[in-house]
Amino acid sequence: MHETARAARASEEDAGRDVPRDALAAALTRVLADPGRPACDLRLLRDGTENYPAWLAAIRGARERIDFENFIVADDETGRMFAEALIERAKAGVRVRFLYDWLGSAARGSRGYWRALREAGVAVRVYGPLRPSRPHWFVRDHRKLLAVDGREGYLSGLCVSDHWTGRRGVAPWRDTGVGFAGAEAVAALEAAFEETWADAAGEAPPPPSDPLPPPSDPAPIVAAPGEARVRLARGRPGDRRLYRLDLLALAHVRRRAWITDSYFLPTRAYREALIDAARAGVDVRLLVPGANDVPTLPSFVRWQYRELLEAGVRVHEWAGPMLHAKSAVFDGRLARVGSTNLNPSSWFGNWELDLVVDDPGFGAAMEAMFLEDLAGATEIVPAGPDGAPPLPRPVRGGAPAPLLARRFFRGRWREGAASLGRVLVAAIGQRAPLSRLETKAAATLAALFAAVAVALALWPGLVGYTLAVMAAWTALALAIRLVRGKPRARRDGRKLQAQTRRLMARFRRGA
Repeated sequence: MHETARAARASEEDAGRDVPRDALAAALTRVLADPGRPACDLRLLRDGTENYPAWLAAIRGARERIDFENFIVADDETGRMFAEALIERAKAGVRVRFLYDWLGSAARGSRGYWRALREAGVAVRVYGPLRPSRPHWFVRDHRKLLAVDGREGYLSGLCVSDHWTGRRGVAPWRDTGVGFAGAEAVAALEAAFEETWADAAGEAPPPPSDPLPPPSDPAPIVAAPGEARVRLARGRPGDRRLYRLDLLALAHVRRRAWITDSYFLPTRAYREALIDAARAGVDVRLLVPGANDVPTLPSFVRWQYRELLEAGVRVHEWAGPMLHAKSAVFDGRLARVGSTNLNPSSWFGNWELDLVVDDPGFGAAMEAMFLEDLAGATEIVPAGPDGAPPLPRPVRGGAPAPLLARRFFRGRWREGAASLGRVLVAAIGQRAPLSRLETKAAATLAALFAAVAVALALWPGLVGYTLAVMAAWTALALAIRLVRGKPRARRDGRKLQAQTRRLMARFRRGA
């Protein structure tokens, strides 16, 4: 509690200092291609116990339209509860559109579930089903949003499943969402839904409804009392905006960078941004799951701890069943909440959506929630040179850290600390001798490459057939695209020729 109060006071102090907010706002506008807009009734929502009731209340109160999009929709008690609410509104004449991802929901939903929605009048689309024309099934719609009547919107990391309610006999998954109101902000959320809704049907996405201001008009959007300035960080396949967002924030942060992520597999550049911020004196903290729904993932995450800890980054592991939140807060003011994980799949391959808020009040609430989460987490700290338990690390400002801490560089933790990339470069490039901490990781890599070599030598046909199927599938998809696009190309060609003829006629008359 003392640390929570201290974080709130620090956020108030930061708001009054000479931080170049206009420069940061201009950079955010450029990186996110979003000039921002005011939003009111901004609410930070914790877990399914706060998000689901708010979503259901908004759905049940809808009078005109509902846009609902999610990665995982399960045919369980939670999923059926949402289906009943959507069906009731559709029968009452409300336009309801429901978009779900095929890969996320294929093993969790059922044909009867979607048939009941469609028969009730709900417009249902599935993103990325397995089709000959879509060989690259790894591009997913990972967004989680709800927009109601153009007045109320929600963004989160939560899917629709009993995992987030704890009905399976275990504690509910830890997650974070945000709700807001305001015509402009919700209109931007609806425009984001239109993108994926159109893409799911193979249609061209609508043009942006909120173009960027020209360079000669740098005037920032000023939020009125009770409002906050928000932006949408729209992640699209092949896009880099969400990746650039955190790199920009880590380059500007001065005091605190507190980050929560559920599938932490960042690029080397992102790790360097964390390390550089920590070495510059920034209080960089990372909260990740201790146990993961992807059982093999924690080992790969822990391979990155060593260089982060050595640089001063504080790493915490959630002690509950699963931490699924994706959020960050910088200097108690700039914050993001949404669906984006810190890994290349989210940054570069998926459709993602986060809300970016530049507001000291919301930032203080984010920091307070982060500190509450640390009370249920274990800090990973290196042991002393003699193997003795480490002393509790002080938090900047003098308050003691939680006493719960793991001696990281001991036993299996020690071996998991080495970065695979670092070990591989050191071993192959002969740049440096392998340390005692890196020998087992090097042995693991050697065994892995040996197994791959043996498999290729004994079963070369298996690899060849796999590549042949992938190449044939890609060729088929391209052929389908060519056949489907040929009439449109003819129409576009004729239209261009007509425009050219009209232009030349005008030119001759003018000459």
